[in-house]
Amino acid sequence: MATTLKPSAQKVQDALLAQGYQNEVIEFADSTRTAAEAAAAVGCTVGQIAKSLLFRGAASQRPILVITSGTNRVHEKRAARQIGEKLEKADAEFVRAATSFAIGGVPPLGHAQPVATYIDQDLLQHEVIWAAAGHPHAVFSLTPQELVAMTGGQVIDVT
Repeated sequence: MATTLKPSAQKVQDALLAQGYQNEVIEFADSTRTAAEAAAAVGCTVGQIAKSLLFRGAASQRPILVITSGTNRVHEKRAARQIGEKLEKADAEFVRAATSFAIGGVPPLGHAQPVATYIDQDLLQHEVIWAAAGHPHAVFSLTPQELVAMTGGQVIDVT
């Protein structure tokens, strides 16, 4: 673990503090880019990893963040029905423009612009979850309730 955070991870730490949260961003020497890597690094189950997937609204072209349990795949049609808009895959350029973060490190907060956020109901079964913190080697722990509160996200069934 590093003592000085990389700039993108520090941006997440600052966003947490600005919202009044005391959660601590932790950096690892090894990658936490995938749910399996993150779970191995922090010593939790893959299901406790809050995986951030950014989509583009087909009609609105707005960024739509779906945060799902690390064990789940987003059923795009089911999620789209609940969101009210067809979802399209977002490329790396769109992800960076919308969030200011690269794929593999997109956090649930601290984005470049407002991002509509939807949270997998399966994450609510855990006492503690782990989310990306702006860099492929950085994460932070939080409760599912904190995730909902800090993102203003709507809980949906994504699987």
